[in-house]
Amino acid sequence: VQLQASGGGLVQAGGSLRLSCAASGRTFSSYAVGWFRQAPGKEREFVTYIRYSGGSAYYADSVKGRFTISRDNAKNTVHLQMNSLKPEDTAVYYCAAGSSAYAPLFTISDVGSWGQGTQVTVSS
Repeated sequence: VQLQASGGGLVQAGGSLRLSCAASGRTFSSYAVGWFRQAPGKEREFVTYIRYSGGSAYYADSVKGRFTISRDNAKNTVHLQMNSLKPEDTAVYYCAAGSSAYAPLFTISDVGSWGQGTQVTVSS
């Protein structure tokens, strides 16, 4: 599957941004999709993912209660609504799809496809 991310930008602390990821290729609705992020000098880390059906979503503790992931299988898209942003949320955000149908997407080794990344910068 090919992934195209959009929606990053510069925002003040406490503000909001909405990231989107459009998918094409293999059956989107059979795969978990989610977001990872990588801050300068740090390793890429899990942020959130949503199951293939959209029935359940999982979040890193650092974003729980502030970020919400959603998907529209009819439009092959996934969205990440980010509220109450903090300077420590500054990173390049990558959308990702799972490597196996119906499998989870918690770690980098679970990823089958990556989007190109979009920069999110939160100023203090």
